Amino acid sequence: MVKKKTLVLGASENRARYSNLAINRLIKNGHPVVAIGKKAAIVAGIKIETEKTQFKDIDTVTLYLNPAHQKGYYDYILSLHPGRIIFNPGTENDELAELASLKGIKTMNACTLVMLSTGQY
Repeated sequence: MVKKKTLVLGASENRARYSNLAINRLIKNGHPVVAIGKKAAIVAGIKIETEKTQFKDIDTVTLYLNPAHQKGYYDYILSLHPGRIIFNPGTENDELAELASLKGIKTMNACTLVMLSTGQY
């Protein structure tokens, strides 16, 4: 299996949040994870950053921010040159998807947790 370094954007230490489940499942599936959220915390051994950190070699950005909160991250996300952006349910954003496609970044409206559980990640 190819390991895909993933940025979880909108990460939360709250175990009831899908972003938290995603971090745990990505780790369990052997994918390297970095995370950005509102509050600094540690989830599954991963430090949640609160600043726009210039991570290297990001394959996938998986979004857990609603479209209104994504605007401030457009340039940042595009500057990481990820291979793809996953818009999880409730994060779908045609504007960001269009900007990404102009940069050759694949976008998908999908659920990271479902993709992991069905082997499509």
